[in-house]
Amino acid sequence: MFDITSSKLLILAIVALIVVGPKDLPLLLRTVGKYLGVIRRHANEFRAQLDEVMREAEMQELKKEFESVGNEMKSTMEEGARAIDTQVESARIGVDDALKSGDKRPESENAESQTSEAKSASEPPDSPQRPEKTGT
Repeated sequence: MFDITSSKLLILAIVALIVVGPKDLPLLLRTVGKYLGVIRRHANEFRAQLDEVMREAEMQELKKEFESVGNEMKSTMEEGARAIDTQVESARIGVDDALKSGDKRPESENAESQTSEAKSASEPPDSPQRPEKTGT
């Protein structure tokens, strides 16, 4: 921004010494230093406020991202729940239809099917069961 080299600073000091004089030069330098300090404090406050605004903007952006991800998850879960509900309902209808068609069979068929189901449940399975292996 300002290109102040040592030669320019030396020329400025000589001009200030000539214009102001050696007696008032320390007072002038104190006043200039004081105002430079005030300017630096204001610049630092401005920078801090600017940084805070930037952080808030980033936080708002992150909040929007999280909300969109949350909404996406919610819609996906609702869609999955609807799919499960349709599957459960179709299974329930199938079971109801099977029960209704099973009730239409003659009584002798119902009794025979129940006794054959009871026999098959009480008989051991044809294939022997393998013992479970334990990890060693």
